[in-house]
Amino acid sequence: MKKLSSFLVVLLLMLASFTAGVEYQRGDVDYDGQVTISDVTCLIDYLLNGTWPDDPVTPPDTPEWVDLGLPSGTLWATRNVGASSPEDYGDYFAWGETEPKDYFHSSNYKWFVEGSGIDYWTTKYCNDSIEGYNGFVDNKMELDPEDDAAYVNWGPSWRMPTKEQQDELRESCTWTWTTLNDVNGYQVTGPNGNTIFLPAAGYRHVHLLTADGTNGYFWSRTLYPYTSFGAYYLRCFSTNVGWDYTRRSNGFSVRAVRNVQN
Repeated sequence: MKKLSSFLVVLLLMLASFTAGVEYQRGDVDYDGQVTISDVTCLIDYLLNGTWPDDPVTPPDTPEWVDLGLPSGTLWATRNVGASSPEDYGDYFAWGETEPKDYFHSSNYKWFVEGSGIDYWTTKYCNDSIEGYNGFVDNKMELDPEDDAAYVNWGPSWRMPTKEQQDELRESCTWTWTTLNDVNGYQVTGPNGNTIFLPAAGYRHVHLLTADGTNGYFWSRTLYPYTSFGAYYLRCFSTNVGWDYTRRSNGFSVRAVRNVQN
């Protein structure tokens, strides 16, 4: 028993001290963007069999990030997912979809099913059996990594922000409506003086781009708890900044956050 306890202590110390390169959270041995029991399993497999997880392939389009000096330590990307520069609008995504598209409607949304006079039934991320397809409920309140546009497109170092992270950005920073290379948007200045730029990219519904140049809409990864067909987003109007929720099938921008090094 003493030998086993010593082994576990050594194992846990290895997990706590291991750093998987600058791109990954400390202790994230399997590179899935989080530290869980699967990382311990990988370490055990390495100790017993000498096998180690393959290094992940970092997408070539991975952006830079900015430390704004936020209380949580959250690091924000310098540009939207799909964008080539801070002022570029980038791609638009429905909530829980990871590929951009040209037409945004409940009829072609991945997690809705049409039928029986209702324009949606929810097949994932549902906490209400009335809104779930055939009474489906899973009580998931945040996007799984495989349904996260930042994680899928940029790799496991990145996630769409939670509502709390967006609230922190909104409440802890100074927001200045400005223009960058002829593109309207907000310069967001953190407590330490560092900045990011959020373009007013508007949003897409059906085949139309609406409110670009005046408004910005940025998905969180958090489901709205009171109706499962909605999700939280950061609303950046030229006159004010706040939060809201809306139908998940709309096409909004994604500004990602980076997993914080422990």
